Amino acid sequence: MAAEQQNEMKIPQMEENKENSIDGSLGLEILQIIKDSQQQHGLRHGDYQRYRGYCSRRLRRLRKTLGFKMGNRHKFTGKKVTVELLSDNRHLLLVLMEAERAWSYAMQLKQEANTEPRKRFHLLARLRKAAKHGEQLEKLCESHRVDAKTKLEAQAYTAYLNGMVQFELQEWKSAMEAFNKCKTIYEKLASAFTEEQAVLYHQRVEEISPNIRYCAYNIGDQNAINDLMQMRLSAGGGGGMMAEKLEALITQTRAKQAAVMSEVEWRGRTVPVKIDKARIFLLGLADNEAAIIQADNEETKERLYESLLAECRDTIQAVREELRTDVKQRERAAEGADSGKVSNLQYLHSYLTYIKLWTVVRRNESMAHALQAKLKEPQTDENKRGPRPQDLIRLYDIILQSLAELSSLQGLEEDHTFQKEVALKTLVYKAYRCFYIAQSYVLVKKWSEALVLYERVLKYTREVQSKAKSFNNSLKDLPDVQELIAEVSAEKYSLQAAAILDTEDVAEVPPQQQIKDTTPLSDRLDNFRLDPTLLSKQPNLVQFPPDFQPIPCKPLFFDLALNHVAFPPLDDKVEQKGKGGITGYFRGFFGFGS
Repeated sequence: MAAEQQNEMKIPQMEENKENSIDGSLGLEILQIIKDSQQQHGLRHGDYQRYRGYCSRRLRRLRKTLGFKMGNRHKFTGKKVTVELLSDNRHLLLVLMEAERAWSYAMQLKQEANTEPRKRFHLLARLRKAAKHGEQLEKLCESHRVDAKTKLEAQAYTAYLNGMVQFELQEWKSAMEAFNKCKTIYEKLASAFTEEQAVLYHQRVEEISPNIRYCAYNIGDQNAINDLMQMRLSAGGGGGMMAEKLEALITQTRAKQAAVMSEVEWRGRTVPVKIDKARIFLLGLADNEAAIIQADNEETKERLYESLLAECRDTIQAVREELRTDVKQRERAAEGADSGKVSNLQYLHSYLTYIKLWTVVRRNESMAHALQAKLKEPQTDENKRGPRPQDLIRLYDIILQSLAELSSLQGLEEDHTFQKEVALKTLVYKAYRCFYIAQSYVLVKKWSEALVLYERVLKYTREVQSKAKSFNNSLKDLPDVQELIAEVSAEKYSLQAAAILDTEDVAEVPPQQQIKDTTPLSDRLDNFRLDPTLLSKQPNLVQFPPDFQPIPCKPLFFDLALNHVAFPPLDDKVEQKGKGGITGYFRGFFGFGS
């Protein structure tokens, strides 16, 4: 926190230095200041409360520096910045920070209003307060002391805040006029400066454009909905100020169309669609797929796939909950178990699951195409890890897993045409998976294993070509196996050549270098041999530690014959005790027998 406050102290000084104009007039780069402050103090992560605290602290520092006190500790005395007091550009910065503080508080309340609707009234009050401070800033900038650029930026900033107020009040016409005014001023400013300086203005125009489109749609322009949907899809369902309103608008539009939609047909069977969430998803499916096809780059396409999969999962969950609560459906499923026909709701669930699994297949195939292109490019940076065949193998594993789940969908077990189509697609992706497994073996110079796998790829492709004759439309959305056959044929010749060259390299090596000799130099002094390891950092000169060798030592003697020696008897030498009886006892007691 202390480091953050030190950074806050440095930023105003830098801005104040660059705000002074050459001719002595007051200037303030309004958009640059607010964008830098927002990015450095919370708005990069959507933390409006942190940014509001920063604005409050900065206001206090500015008032203290300018001596612009609002009374004392005992009594508050309101004081406004007037044209007569305007002697420093920090007076303009003071009003700007007041507007930013009110605006950030309004945005904070807007986030909290999702769960607490009563805070919307406080939100509108703070937005009006911000617009009021913006109008005060614009009036101050009308002074002759302020330069022209600051005047235009103040007008655009005030128009933006007024547009936000009208937008929240749902006064679409007034909001559109204010946003258009703001957009026009920023476009003029962008055209008057260099490209580096104009980037910030162009970004602001892009932020305002969705608001203008939304207002136009609510006024009655039906064409604006297409632009809004394209903006939302291009963003991949990302966040932002307009994200929630765009989602609500698109859902509302699709809900109106869903009122007309009552059924869907798939694989020759018509199924009624009674769940609103399923209707809305199926209506937007074509738009999502069209946006994916029109995507400019792989990153955008991947975001769109993730957004579509998220919607599909939510829809499947809604249908699954309906299946759990539908007791009659369970009874019908038990009665119709002999006939093998599933209920309409279960068939709808299978259809949505098919959409999800096939979207996963297409997403992973798109990622595989991008990796294939990178794999063919020469790698410039050796330290950076590039794509490897193992990455593609993982993607094709996921595709094959999804196809296996497709073949086990309820209601399609007896659909032989569908099962044959899935089996045909499985063969195609197995061929590609086998090809990249072979590529991974080539990298480690396992030539025989790679050659066997290439033959397996050709076997799969021949099966695909033989079975594809009866499915004319089944291969239109699959990779071209003919290209794979040509690539495998070329790789086989390259592999055979590489294997021969690798064998020749081994044969040309002298026998002394083929056999790894670990004998140290001290043991082979009489034999001459070129040993490049002697010039390395770890030459093999002597064996260390040396081997153990037997050495003479002082002998130890053990008397082993002692156990086998028979000693002579000593019975005659031993004194016979107790031979005199009681007489001898008394004799010995009195000392006579000694």
